[in-house]
Amino acid sequence: MQYWRKFQAAVIFYTCLPWRSQIALDFRGIALYAPLIGILIGGAIAVVDFGLGLLKPAPEFIYLRSLIVILFGLLITGGLHLDGAMDTADGLAVTDPSRRLEVMSDSNTGAFGAMAAIAILLLKVIALAAIKDHRFWILASIWGWARWGQLRAIMAYPYLKAIGKGKFHQEDLHHWQVWLVAILLTMGNFVIGWLYQSIYLAIGLTAIGFSFAWLIGAWFNRQLGGQTGDTYGAIVEWTEALSLVAIAFL
Repeated sequence: MQYWRKFQAAVIFYTCLPWRSQIALDFRGIALYAPLIGILIGGAIAVVDFGLGLLKPAPEFIYLRSLIVILFGLLITGGLHLDGAMDTADGLAVTDPSRRLEVMSDSNTGAFGAMAAIAILLLKVIALAAIKDHRFWILASIWGWARWGQLRAIMAYPYLKAIGKGKFHQEDLHHWQVWLVAILLTMGNFVIGWLYQSIYLAIGLTAIGFSFAWLIGAWFNRQLGGQTGDTYGAIVEWTEALSLVAIAFL
């Protein structure tokens, strides 16, 4: 029952789905379920992608199809992570490090935040359009790894604010859980790779997802000296975007 309460809390917090719970929810440590939520979101948008592919298989439709898929993912999350990426970009644009958290807390979007959002969405759409095969598997895997990066950052780095929307994420979490989730994501990729006889893609997806999820969180930590709720969202968005780009190239 405790795990079910936390899963429901994770769905409510990380998505805009009309989920109504009849029991008291526990939001502490819900980041542990974020990778699972990511897989479900990635799977949901992949279903839409598959349906659009059947409806309009023509190659010239691929960009519109990819745009619809990415925007549908944005709709599911309500732009939660993209908003964090925008605020993080605005904060990092400030030359005075002591003012960065203040700027990130400002609800008004600056020029750098807008440019970051445009860059992220363009990279996702164009990269996804360049990926022809195994799109369902790729979307589900990368969306899961992106949220594992958030989970790792929550456990590995200090939270920079005394209070905030991401503060409670560190409660009721353990380091071993972070690595257990990484192992499960890796095993999932290799099982699917074995079933589809695409073991090299399984290796590539695991290496790319793990690397970007780790490195982006580490980079934000180096720039800010810790993490905030906004950087957690930025880790998710940039991991998704850059992972799709890397897969498109490879």
